[in-house]
Amino acid sequence: MEDDSLLESFWAVTRRLRERTKITLEPWHISPSQSRALGVLSRHGEVRLSVLAERLHIAPRSATEVVDDLQERGLVERKPDPTDRRATLVVLTPGGVATAAAIHEARATEGERLFAGLDPADRSELARILNLLREAR
Repeated sequence: MEDDSLLESFWAVTRRLRERTKITLEPWHISPSQSRALGVLSRHGEVRLSVLAERLHIAPRSATEVVDDLQERGLVERKPDPTDRRATLVVLTPGGVATAAAIHEARATEGERLFAGLDPADRSELARILNLLREAR
């Protein structure tokens, strides 16, 4: 019963995070997957489309759709990979850099609100436990 309660609590927090993420992203009319792609590009610079898909843990076709949408909005651009003419690089535009930074700031603020009720020791313990779960395969 306790494990069941723990699992349900975890899923409830996950749902709450997803809902808050959608609300946080509304000003930019960006989906969570598009936001994640902007974050990857912001952290890693230009990457091959295949690498972006890998980092997002999505199929290459899905990454293509995400990039298509972001390119249509002027947030990313594609360019040929100079080391492999069959490959395409994806890079943030100046507008994409600004949008990624603004989203990062908004999500950090929202995260701070979510965890504000925890004292520093609880936050540290939660971070430790979440890192263990993230690293477990």
